[in-house]
Amino acid sequence: MTTKTESGTGSEAGTASEAGRDARCGPGGARTVFLLAHTGRPAAIRSAERVVKGLLRCGIGVRLLAEEAADLPLPAEVEHVTEPGPESVEGCELIVVLGGDGTLLRGAEFARASGVPLLGVNLGRVGFLAEAERDDLDKVVDRVVTREYEVEERMTLDVLVRNDGHIVHTDWALNEASVEKASRERLLEVVTEVDGRPVSRFGGDGVVCATPTGSTAYAFSAGGPVVWPEVEALLMVPISAHALFAKPLVTSPRSVLAVEVQPKTPHGVLWCDGRRTVELPAGARVEVRRGAVPVRLARLHHASFTDRLVAKFALPVAGWRGAPQ
Repeated sequence: MTTKTESGTGSEAGTASEAGRDARCGPGGARTVFLLAHTGRPAAIRSAERVVKGLLRCGIGVRLLAEEAADLPLPAEVEHVTEPGPESVEGCELIVVLGGDGTLLRGAEFARASGVPLLGVNLGRVGFLAEAERDDLDKVVDRVVTREYEVEERMTLDVLVRNDGHIVHTDWALNEASVEKASRERLLEVVTEVDGRPVSRFGGDGVVCATPTGSTAYAFSAGGPVVWPEVEALLMVPISAHALFAKPLVTSPRSVLAVEVQPKTPHGVLWCDGRRTVELPAGARVEVRRGAVPVRLARLHHASFTDRLVAKFALPVAGWRGAPQ
């Protein structure tokens, strides 16, 4: 849901000339934006340089991680921080991320830990978490300068791993927590559970537990449903299961999902957003529930999720005539 609106009184947003942007840069208190970029891509380097110069020209400070700043041709006034963590974005009003899905999920780690909204610019392929494309860089700068964006909260997952009754690992995810087989040659035997009651036992490649935000990521590839972001729910999607009943499940956001790795099966692995992993020995139990801390995303557009879905997946809609007037 949208929880906060920040708007300015500038002119119509969109691609503007540099002179036009300069005219819109008014006086104000000290402002800082934290920038994350996939500096391994030439396109990201060019985009980062363009965004940084646009923000600095309007008197907005820019902060980067020192390891990324070393790869970018940036002005001397750009602030560098050496330790990645919540303190890196302290005092920043926005986290701007330039890259693909992996870079955006990396930015989500900063956003969740700090509470600072994340604004993603997609330089990859699909980029469902991104709010803008590489051709929108001037618009991004304009909207940041004039604070013409909305902030919405996205549900996260809290993940807990038990072994022999003891909690051995805790984690979180914005998209999904997936329990997967570690060996390609062997199936992973699991029992799934919802709200303390068993659902099904099967062998397969694993199970994805996802948020509505993650329904267009790994869960989608595993055959799960697309869930609109404003729907509050949890998803459980089996991966290549050898079973008569191994259907995707959509549960209440108050539910607790669990996946138990069976005792006489090869060990598995837990992946959170495809970025953080931990080994699951035979007999381990993974519990997934709604996260206590959301991730805040900055939004530039009021386009419906339906339109975003059609655009991102290039869905054929020719012949649609709409509802009668």
